[in-house]
Amino acid sequence: MNKKAILALLLALLMPLAGYFIVKHYSKDAVHMPGRYFTPERVVVSEKNGKTVTDTIWHKVKNIEFTNQLGKQVSLYDLQGKIIVIDFFFTRCPSICPGLARSMKRLQDSFKKNDSIVQFISISVDPEHDSVPQLRKFADRFGANHDSWWFVTGNKKEIYDFALNELKAGLADTEVDSSFIHTENFFLLDSSFVVRGWYNGFDTVKQAKLVQDIPLIMLEKDKKKPSVFREFIPILPMIFIAIGIVFVAVIIFNKQKAKQEKRA
Repeated sequence: MNKKAILALLLALLMPLAGYFIVKHYSKDAVHMPGRYFTPERVVVSEKNGKTVTDTIWHKVKNIEFTNQLGKQVSLYDLQGKIIVIDFFFTRCPSICPGLARSMKRLQDSFKKNDSIVQFISISVDPEHDSVPQLRKFADRFGANHDSWWFVTGNKKEIYDFALNELKAGLADTEVDSSFIHTENFFLLDSSFVVRGWYNGFDTVKQAKLVQDIPLIMLEKDKKKPSVFREFIPILPMIFIAIGIVFVAVIIFNKQKAKQEKRA
């Protein structure tokens, strides 16, 4: 084998490897997934295929039942597999609620072509006064799509417990009054009902971030589901080397064939 062939072989081996490690280095932080809020409830350590596997169990908000603006009995867990955006309001609100509703309407319009992936829920904090007709009137006032945006009422104690103890509204907004919840935040839940963030409904930068985070979470892979591609990641360098060797072998073969043809 002459020097040119050796050099070609080295390049064929090194370039794919270099490309692999460059892509690996610069792509690991290319997409920043929304984090999981609050501390993990527990960490489970188990053995799998002779390896120690650590699973973090995050706080999953409990189910809660409502009545929506169409008079239907619905629950949070009816929305299995969907991303959920929640805010709190009351129909007689003279201050922030209309503005929050307009922000939610813009969000709903952003996903008009993909409304099956996300559900919007506006929860009344004044259920004694917010009857189904009042909720329907408020929803129609802002042109809500009744299928993908629920305005709901229910048991006041359960609603306040859900807001304070499940969504941790008091942590998201330190000015929240536990006796009458009034917050500017939208709360984002993933398809496993884990809180992934809260976003001020009047902050255009935060709202743009929310629009970006929703499809990111939807595309997030479940680590418990096997991935064929993930199984190949550890052996990618070897695959690249094999491709390089085949590439060089073809070049050498073609050169030898050309020499034989000249002699003939």
